[in-house]
Amino acid sequence: MPELPEVETIRRQLASQIVGSTVEEVRFFTSPPPWDFRPLLGRRVIGVHRRGKWLWLELEKGLALLLHLGMTGQLVWETEPAPLPAHTHLVLRLGRGQLRFTDPRRFGRVELLDKESLQQRLEKRLGPEPLSPAFSVDYLTGVLARSRRSLKSLLLDQKIVAGLGNIYADEALFAAGIDPRRQAFTLTPQEIHRLHRAIREVLAEGLAHRGTSFRDYVDAGGVPGAHRLFLRVYGREGQPCPRCGRPINKIKVAGRGTHFCSHCQR
Repeated sequence: MPELPEVETIRRQLASQIVGSTVEEVRFFTSPPPWDFRPLLGRRVIGVHRRGKWLWLELEKGLALLLHLGMTGQLVWETEPAPLPAHTHLVLRLGRGQLRFTDPRRFGRVELLDKESLQQRLEKRLGPEPLSPAFSVDYLTGVLARSRRSLKSLLLDQKIVAGLGNIYADEALFAAGIDPRRQAFTLTPQEIHRLHRAIREVLAEGLAHRGTSFRDYVDAGGVPGAHRLFLRVYGREGQPCPRCGRPINKIKVAGRGTHFCSHCQR
């Protein structure tokens, strides 16, 4: 599932392409359409925003088109005519190009909301952004001290930290040298500082490489992200640890496949 670096990459690219454009045509490829799309027509895009793993187009007169890519969703901006790929669900024509949303597994979401409803929904569901000042060492210390959950489970909770998912949680825990099975409240102040720094660093690295692609994720230009080449543990089961050379392990933690080094992560 695309995480903060992937969704933020798409946001940045779309913001440079479609802000100021007007929605000229809306095509759904489901019958009947899941919601009334007519209010979109003729509205100008005045911003492209992200919160956690959610992305939305801010439209004039208080409307917002909210999108979640789910596990296999792709949101691609095209300026040249091209055949629509299979599993295309929505196409918006905006001035000189079109924005298409495809999703083979159909776990993605597209909704049209007013701005107030959007803000209420996202703030109710999501914790602080991990790259924002609100995600401080003090905040993380307080969250960890109150929880007996495993660290991996806690980091995946979007109400605790927004936008972090399986890939970057594994990478952050490895960078911090902490076992993903550790109960949250057992971390020392030194470990909390390492984890806080590691979360920010691995997300920044992912952004610098336009996200991580294994199969489905592509950026707004339809290009896979390059961060897979820089992963240290995720997806590297059985391969040598970049620190100690021992094989990377894969186990289940909180029902999710989890990659770590049993020697380097205590």
